[in-house]
Amino acid sequence: MDRNPSPPPPGRDKEEEEVAGGDCIGSTVYSKHWLFGVLSGLIQIVSPENTKSSSDDEEQQMELDEEMENEICKVWDMSMDEDVALFLQEFNAPDIFMGVLAKSKCPRLREICVGILGNMACFQEICVSISSDENLGQVLLHCLYDSDPPTLLETSRLLLTCLSQAEVASVWVERIREHPAIYDSICFIMSSSTNVDLLVKVGEVVDKLFDLDEKLMLEWVRNGASQPLDQPQEESEEQPVFRLVPCILEAAKQVRSENPEWLDVYMHILQLLTTVDDGIQAIVHCPDTGKDVWNLLFDLVCHEFCQSDDPPIILQEQKTVLASVFSVLSAIYASQTEQEYLKIEKVDLPLIDSLIRVLQNMEQCQKKPENSVESNTDETKKTDLTQDDFHLKILKDILCEFLSNIFQALTKETVVQGVKEGQLSKQKCSSAFQNLLPFYSPVVEDFITILREVDKALADDLEKSFPGLKVQT
Repeated sequence: MDRNPSPPPPGRDKEEEEVAGGDCIGSTVYSKHWLFGVLSGLIQIVSPENTKSSSDDEEQQMELDEEMENEICKVWDMSMDEDVALFLQEFNAPDIFMGVLAKSKCPRLREICVGILGNMACFQEICVSISSDENLGQVLLHCLYDSDPPTLLETSRLLLTCLSQAEVASVWVERIREHPAIYDSICFIMSSSTNVDLLVKVGEVVDKLFDLDEKLMLEWVRNGASQPLDQPQEESEEQPVFRLVPCILEAAKQVRSENPEWLDVYMHILQLLTTVDDGIQAIVHCPDTGKDVWNLLFDLVCHEFCQSDDPPIILQEQKTVLASVFSVLSAIYASQTEQEYLKIEKVDLPLIDSLIRVLQNMEQCQKKPENSVESNTDETKKTDLTQDDFHLKILKDILCEFLSNIFQALTKETVVQGVKEGQLSKQKCSSAFQNLLPFYSPVVEDFITILREVDKALADDLEKSFPGLKVQT
């Protein structure tokens, strides 16, 4: 008699599935048993029996067994999963990694352990736990003195993750403040490393530190100075030497050589320095440093970013770095105009050309397509500059303030040259006026007065285009 087959009776297969399910970490398929085995292997590596070896074994200690490396790398990948990270935290894996970092001389093993901790710190609960462990915190900061670039990179990534968590950021700022040698280590990395990934990550750490704590930024600015910044210059025979700015500059040059688009973080660090008087003085008080910073930034805006053959839309990609670069140039220009590298005839016309070009690109970015339908909907209103893009608004404010300062410093001779060479053509002057008015009306009116002496027809055309100007004739 035919019948449907009966279901198999509960047996070994089902029992094995239940056991296997109990071995899984959270909702993952990763095995607890396997992970315990890897962690036990780590403990064995740094056990007293293995660390008390003769100098003949030191070379062996620097190497990591291939099988162990493969397994611990799997843990590194797995630790990006929150269930795995929480499991590692529950079973005190950070203490094991701390022991490895404190005792192991193997660069690869140290890099992996810091990398795992960096992944775990991406989850807030674990980040708070790691940050509250004073001993672990000290060991991790000590990794900044390491000579191994991959370990330094992972340490910087971990620090940046913790500094980005509002709940624990202040803890790390205070720890870093209590370790002056960290400043020296970071300066050394910025001034000597050719590893661009490391330079960018270290730059992000410095940028975050300065953004979080102005007091720490001032302390670092003053480090390496041979005299206090408020000491009268005539009382000192030598100019003060500021180590931080030259180190930032070296890092920026190295990053630029590989990819100028990664310069954003170092330009923002310089911009943060210009928000305090000591920071500006650190840039301009030493003529060589001020000249080097100026030359790099001047070259970026005149020959690198937002060039005449670039599509206007590129401004969307470069707006933040341009805001930082022009902000620093403006601060140097306003504070140190007597320097040779800031002579009017040398820099004003190229800067005017660059500033107006960026403003023109900004206008192009704001234009609506010709076939777009005008409406009063919220979506259409969002195309307005002040509502649509806060960063473009910041950039425009910086550009206009800088442009107005340059216009105020223009001499008749420079205007003659600008009209002749095209930097002060009708089209470019019109673009400048559209952005400068009405807030900088006195500056524009004074410029028109000088322009009339150079080219009356051009001055009259511009006045007709902007009838609101009150130019004294």
